[in-house]
Amino acid sequence: MITIYLAEDQVMIAQALQTLLDLEADLKVLGVANDGQQALKDILELKPDIALLDIEMPHLNGLDVATQLRESVWSGKVIVLTTFARKEYFAKAIKNEVAGYLLKDSPSVDLIQTIKTVFNGQTVYESRLVKGMFTKEECPLTKRELQILSALQTSSNTQQIAQKVYLAEGTIRNYISAILSKTGTSSRLEAVLLAKENGWI
Repeated sequence: MITIYLAEDQVMIAQALQTLLDLEADLKVLGVANDGQQALKDILELKPDIALLDIEMPHLNGLDVATQLRESVWSGKVIVLTTFARKEYFAKAIKNEVAGYLLKDSPSVDLIQTIKTVFNGQTVYESRLVKGMFTKEECPLTKRELQILSALQTSSNTQQIAQKVYLAEGTIRNYISAILSKTGTSSRLEAVLLAKENGWI
């Protein structure tokens, strides 16, 4: 069972999302808030696996909540769900290690799949936000992800890369999945070419 906390300032949308998520046999909504301050308090108390946060909320917006959660002892994952395809919002979400970022006009099946994917340790970012979003100075990848992407230039063998950077093969696969998601690419080669084009590696 994947437990979820939902923060959404529009009551009707919050109710619709809660109903949608509770229809899934393996998902359970622990609580709902309509403002960021209440959401932060409840998440730290209830400790859900996933915090599903709207950005525009009273008192604290979703990205501020994500920042404080990252600095806390809570070990769950944050997914941002928003109507705003704004570069500065997405950049701040990446900085705060948000595991998922979706637009509200995405199909409901995408939201459910994103929750399950994020729960399993991977990241999911809306491709419409990723493509063309970053410049050389705004690389979305962590140092470790860049290290693995660089290793992909000379080897596509996951086992060899794992040995080279002293990590498990499963961990390497998760990193590669995150790299593809963050860069909006569909293959390892495409990710490498994009990174070289932007001067990241």
